[in-house]
Formats: sequence, structure tokens, C-alpha cells
Amino acid sequence: MSMSAVVTFLGSLNLSLGTEAGRSLWESAGVLARRCAGRAVPAPGGAQGREDVARLLSEGARRDPDRARELSALMRGVPLPSAAHGVPRLLPASSPFFKDRQDALKVLDQELSRPGDGRPRVVNIHGPAGIGSSTLAVHWGWRKVEQFPDGQVYLDLNGTSASAALPTGTVLHRVLTQLGLDKDTIPPGLEDRIGLYRTSVAGRRLLVVLDHVHSAAQIRPLVTSAPGVVVVAVSRHALVGLDAVHVLVGPLPEQDALHLLGDLVGKQALASARATLPSVLERCAGSPWALRACAPSLRQAAHGTPPDEPATDPLHGILDLVYGGLPPHLAAALRSLALRPWPVLTGTVAAAALDTDPEQAAAVLAELAERQLLQGAGTDQYVMRPLVRQFAMDAALREDTPAQRAAVVDRTVAELVRFAVEADLVALDRRWHVGPRYEGPDRARQALRSSAYAGPGQALAALESELGNLLEAVRAAEDRDDAQTVFYLCQAVWPVQLKAGHVEEILPALRTGARLADEAFPGTDMAGRAHAQLGLALKDLRQDQEAVAQLEAAATADRLAGHLRGQATAVESLGLLRLGQWDHEAALALFQEAERLLEAIGPGERGFEDLPRARALLERHQGRALRGLERLGEARERLLAALRFFRGTAEAYNTARTLTDLAAVLLESGDAGAARPMAQEALELLESEHALAHLEYARALLERCVNEAQ
Repeated sequence: MSMSAVVTFLGSLNLSLGTEAGRSLWESAGVLARRCAGRAVPAPGGAQGREDVARLLSEGARRDPDRARELSALMRGVPLPSAAHGVPRLLPASSPFFKDRQDALKVLDQELSRPGDGRPRVVNIHGPAGIGSSTLAVHWGWRKVEQFPDGQVYLDLNGTSASAALPTGTVLHRVLTQLGLDKDTIPPGLEDRIGLYRTSVAGRRLLVVLDHVHSAAQIRPLVTSAPGVVVVAVSRHALVGLDAVHVLVGPLPEQDALHLLGDLVGKQALASARATLPSVLERCAGSPWALRACAPSLRQAAHGTPPDEPATDPLHGILDLVYGGLPPHLAAALRSLALRPWPVLTGTVAAAALDTDPEQAAAVLAELAERQLLQGAGTDQYVMRPLVRQFAMDAALREDTPAQRAAVVDRTVAELVRFAVEADLVALDRRWHVGPRYEGPDRARQALRSSAYAGPGQALAALESELGNLLEAVRAAEDRDDAQTVFYLCQAVWPVQLKAGHVEEILPALRTGARLADEAFPGTDMAGRAHAQLGLALKDLRQDQEAVAQLEAAATADRLAGHLRGQATAVESLGLLRLGQWDHEAALALFQEAERLLEAIGPGERGFEDLPRARALLERHQGRALRGLERLGEARERLLAALRFFRGTAEAYNTARTLTDLAAVLLESGDAGAARPMAQEALELLESEHALAHLEYARALLERCVNEAQ
């Protein structure tokens, strides 16, 4: 086992820690490190630490053939990002009426064609709102699409405001999923995501278009020296500190503006409105968006109705013109939809804001889009340009009372809470919840029976599609110091936090939830839940020190509240954190403490009905910790107890995970014959559950069983 091979193995394993399979292998590596060293070995926290552990493992393998076989089996089981070579085709449709920009297109062509010399190929297209920067990037991408046979990535970074801008980790996560990686295989840490991204794009001919970028820091990790990768970053202003070719997009020349108007309204209408054209061109000031928005009034002018006089601000003048021509119901709708910067205007948001049914809301959204006041963002989804939103907000401040504006926001946030709670109950129907909205006998089963979701997967997808709006609802509730609403929204996004990999995106909301919980209801189960959810997010992001502080705060709050189930969960989570650090003694002590807390829950008390499953999970966790301490007989008994429960309740996934733990313990006990059927059964269950991230580990484990049995 060469040193370099083991270092590579630990590096790959580190990248897979976002998956349950990766974490299982990480634990196994810790067990093997202990056996090689004859003492506890702390988990490595960086490149140097991994090198030290690699040296220990490789030396142990050279001394002992058994250790060599174990290490070889582990190295074969590392889950590889086999789907990283997807070919995304995600550029939006180009405009059929693209005009001018020849100089800018030439600069882009030159950056694409220059010889590769290790310098990243990065172009920053920037210009004021409505000037066509995004259109230029997309149009050029389609012109050169054949030169990017490995795909075209497109991502809107929401960078028109600092609060809504996507965090860098989230940007990387979304780009990696566009490249074909399964969400379960994307590591939680920022540095690991950067490494995986650069590995995934190396040797590929790929276009990456990043729209509405807020700052250079937001996208710097996506800049790579891979010669076939071109990054086009679109922003309102030049991105200071980004080593890029900068392209400033200015107004369309008058001749091109006239050609665009002709394409939009037709030559006959353009000729009929000849007398008004100078004022229209002055008003639009070379903005393609303004020219499009002005087209309906130009048609009207062609029939004898002159347009209004231009305002001082060209874009404001166009918006005045368009807004003034709206029917009252559309004008009121625009004002209502602009009261918060909703990332995406979906049917849920629009129906609530407009206080109407989804069908009517969809019709209103479509009408506003036809008038260039909204942009399509997918099936039945729209976004509002920042300049349109600011105009509509100003109109709302003039025309609507504070009570009317507050009622719109309150109604929308309340609907998002209702939606999120119902979807949460279906997406993870077995977990326990806190708060009156979740209370009632068989609340989860009732939600599943009455919901429009076919099952947990569909409910999770619905939560994920509304995630940006749910996080904006958290900010709206925070503005009003509405701690209870923030609490329910944070609790309801737990399925997305657990399963969809958006931990970094959710983290600011969880911080808000914990802070407001301490202020509004300290020492209660709600405060405990808020701190526990934040602690688990920090644990997943491998910010261990802060995670420990939050989980300890959760345990304290639940202890003060007399909520034993919550206290046990917080202590159990601390144990899982210690297990990932290879501190098996501390992990076992915490799991045992959590077990004692569960035993104190009596009939009729909160959490009593959940006790059998909670005990089974703790039995499995204790088995894992005992294995790390090489107390293999005790580990086997604990794991068998957990297996009996999960088999009895037909939980295929947890049954398979427990079987793999048992097979590893039996192998280390020298009983490969008993381990083999367990590994085989685990593999079959994982295949039936489509748990792809676990399959490589299970196959390697079964192979080791077969080899050692022979």
C-alpha cells in the first residue's frame, strides 16, 4: 500500500463525507487507524492530518497482512462521483431579435480562441439594468454552442441584492448537480466542493454562464485554469478583484434601436408612428428592455394616440408609461407582488399575495409577463426585475395604505408556512415535531392522506422548489420580530436540509431562528429544536466547534423545558459528531446518556410512542462506537437488537445500514462466513431502495466477505 495511494484514498473519502456511505467508510477508516496504531487516533482535519493517517495506515498494512486486506477493501469501497460527466444543456433561449453588440461578441470570441497558457478564461459582462447584458451572454453561448460539446451550465445567482445572493457553497452545489453529480455525493465543505468542481471540469470543453453575480468573491472558486472551460459572469457593475476580461454593455445605437422596434411592432406600425419615434427613442435611451416594454404604446401611437412626455429617468419613464396603461387589477397585482423580493413568483406566492385562486393568479402572472413586467423562469414561474420591483414598490407606498401592504405580506407568509408544514409532514412522516401546528394524533398520517403529494419524494421536491421563497418569508417574519413564524418555517425546511444538500443556503435562516427563539421563548422545547437544527447544519458543514456549542444549547433548553425526547436527540447528535471525529469513547458515553434520557419517558408523555424506533437507532449508534473501541462482542449484540426492530417495521434502508455495520463487525471478529449473507442482503436491499451512494461500499464489503471466507 503506497503512501501516495493511501493519501489519495483518504482525500477521496474526505470528498464523500456528504453521503451516509462516505461517513460509514470514514468510520471504518478510523477503526482501522486505531487497530494499526494500537490507540485512539483523532480524525484528520486537513491535508497534513490525512497524510499522517495515511502513513500510519500504510505502515500498518506493510506489517500485517490482515490490516493490508482491510485497507484494500476500504479503498475499493470509496463511492466515486461516477455521474460527474453529465452533459448539461441549460442555456435559456436566445432572443430572436438580438441587435448589434458586435464589438462585445468579438471580445468573447477572442477569449475563447486564445491559446491555453494556464490563465483562466473569464469574461465579466456588465452594464446597467435593462441594457441586455444577460441576453448578450446567452446569445454568444448559443452562437458557440458547438465549441462546448461537454455542456453549457447556466445559473442565476440572485445577486441583485446582498441578502438574496446565493452563497458560494450553494453556487458550487448547484453547478455540480448541473454537471450530473448526485446530490448525495456532493461534500458539505466549501474547500471540498471547490476541489470536486475543479476535478469534474478538468479536461472538458464547457461553458459556465453565471447571471446576476453580486461580487467577485461569490464566483471566484468557479474560476479554473482548465483550458476548455469558459466562465462568463454577468453583473450590474464590473466585478472588482476578478481577473477577467471586462465587457461594458452600453445603449444600443439609434439605428439598431429602430431595427429592434421594427422587429417588435412591424414595419407598418413603425412607419405609422414615425412622428413619435424621436421621443420614443429618447425615452428608451438605447435600453433593449425599455424598447420591448414601449412596443405596445408604440402600436397605440400608430393608431393616433400619442405617448406621454418622457420622464427624466428613461427607464422610469417607460415604466410610468407601461404602468399607466395597466388595468386596475394588474396594477394592484404588480404592487402586491413587489412588496418582498421573492426569488421566484410561483403559484403559491402569487395566489396568496393576490388573494385569489391559483388559476387566476397564473393568468395574472402571464399577463404581466406579456407586458415585460415579469420574466419567465421555468414552467409557471416568473421573476421580477429589480428596477420593476423598485418602481412597483414606490407605487405601492403612494397608492396603498400601510395596513393594505402589511396584509399582503402577512397573507403570503402565512400561506408559505401552511404549505411548508403540510409538505414537511409528508416528506419525513416518521420524525417528531415541535409546536401546535404539528400537534394532534396521527398528524403526519392525516397530512399524507389529505395531501396532493403522491409520496415523500414529491413533497420534498415541492419544498425544494419553494426554498428561496421560504427563506425570504423567514426574512419577512424576522423584520416583524415574528419568532413563531420563523420557527415553523425553519423546522419545515428540515427535509431539504437533510436530503437535498442546501445546508449553506439555509444556514442564515437557522441562525435567525435560534436567535429569535432565545429571545422569544428561552428554555423551551422550541428553543431546543431551533438550536438542534442549527447544530446539525453546522455539523454537516464540518464546523464542529460551533456545532457542539449549538447542540449543547439545545440539550440545555430541552432540559429546562422538561422535554426528554428533545434532550435525548441533542445528546445523540453530539455523539454522532464525536463518532465522525473518531472519538469513540466520547461518542459511546453520549449515546448511553441519550439512552438513559429515553428510558425516563413514561407512558402518556411526549415522545413515548416514538421510543422503540429511537432506541433502535441508539442501539445501532452504540454498536458503531463499540466497534471503534474493538469491543466487538458487545457491538454485535447492539447491532442485532437494532436489526430486529428495523426488520420488524420493514424499514429497508435502516435494515441495510445495520446489516453492513454487522457484516463489518463479524469480519473483524474473523467470521467471514456469517458476515457474507448479511452483506449480500444489505446489497439487495440497497439496490431495491435505489440507494446508489451506498452500493459501492456494500459491494466492496461483500467482496471482502467472499475472499476471506475462501
